[in-house]
Amino acid sequence: MATQSTFHRRHDEATPNSLDIARSTFTWLVTGPHPVSLNGRLFAGLPDRHVPLDEVRDRLLARRCPQATRDAVWAHLVLRSRTEGATWTVAAVGVALPALTSAAATLSHRFAGDPADVHAEVLRGFLTALSTIDLRPPRIMLRLRWAAYRAGYDALTEALAGPTPVAPGFRSTPPHAPWGHPDLVLARAVADGVLTRTEAALIGATRLENMPVTDWAAQHQTGAWAAYKTRKRAERRLAEYLREGAATADPADPLIDQVAAAVALARPVTPARETPRLSPSVSDTNGESERKVRRRVSKTDADSGVQGCGTNPRSARTSEVTQCA
Repeated sequence: MATQSTFHRRHDEATPNSLDIARSTFTWLVTGPHPVSLNGRLFAGLPDRHVPLDEVRDRLLARRCPQATRDAVWAHLVLRSRTEGATWTVAAVGVALPALTSAAATLSHRFAGDPADVHAEVLRGFLTALSTIDLRPPRIMLRLRWAAYRAGYDALTEALAGPTPVAPGFRSTPPHAPWGHPDLVLARAVADGVLTRTEAALIGATRLENMPVTDWAAQHQTGAWAAYKTRKRAERRLAEYLREGAATADPADPLIDQVAAAVALARPVTPARETPRLSPSVSDTNGESERKVRRRVSKTDADSGVQGCGTNPRSARTSEVTQCA
């Protein structure tokens, strides 16, 4: 990805990017009297008929869809893409478009260059994984999505690391740290070994996508309590990691606010100690009376005024002795 993509240039919204072209092509496949479809009889959880691929996509996105059904359908799509190519590769991209579009939008949200570059890398990463991914482990689509995301993230990191032109002339400026979006925070934490991919997926799904922990645990065939404990431990490590990073970051960078918000999300809340309320009679605007109230008073203190009663006072304390007399 050339460094020229880091230039801030106006992007024509009417110009289609690679994902837009894939969406249009997929629409042609499922339009008309004979749309490309799957035989629902082959998959538990699908209707007992031929199901158009756009309907298959919507059914796979539903929360109530079993993970076994998702994996069976995706294994079928991947195998047909590898053996037949062409139509079925477009079909696989079309069914995955919601996840690919979300990943590309997340990565290019704060990108000053042309977002079409990032979209193209996301699609390339998905297609590469489509031909190499192992179909035996579960959650095929999740692993395909992460492969696409990593490809887009690598391209974004390379673009941000390039020299940024500054008028007048062309001078190199320090690159901005790509941590603004929470997904980038999680991806960087995984790359630095702070989180595992499973922990990042758990935090992303339950914190950023508002998925209940019980639903996530059911989809991943684990106990809800174990998922809660895993997330708690992972968020503690992530919070410490973000605190260390925020301490050395540029305080003028607006992205620090998002990092601080992510730190606050995982920081345990401790109740503040109640501050004793002072009587209005002892309050003072300059704080002098408050210091006097907090001070330990002793009858033998030289400044208490008690020892001055009955003695020959100094001229500076005439009014004080008069009050004691």
